[in-house]
Amino acid sequence: MSITRHPAIEAYFTSETGTDVGTLKTVFTQDAIVLDEGKTIVGIDAITAWRAAAKAKYQYTADPVSSQEDEAKSEISVRLSGNFPGSPAVVTYTFSVHDGKINTLEIG
Repeated sequence: MSITRHPAIEAYFTSETGTDVGTLKTVFTQDAIVLDEGKTIVGIDAITAWRAAAKAKYQYTADPVSSQEDEAKSEISVRLSGNFPGSPAVVTYTFSVHDGKINTLEIG
């Protein structure tokens, strides 16, 4: 079942099932921004490094459970389970998409 109308966001969550970060280069813009754990990650190279480090450190899974979308953003409720305090937890991933690619992602 699709949780979003944006193929880039669907591809992002599909890529979460493994450790390969190569897909991120096809779903994020080159100058994308990710906000996570109080940090701002800018640019596709930094984003792929962030994702690889997070997967290695937390060994987590991300399961989307619901979404709310409008023209400006997509808010996806995600159940995170892994090697971190408070696991499992439901957090909100807020995406904005520009020209078919993710240009911002805020996790909180």
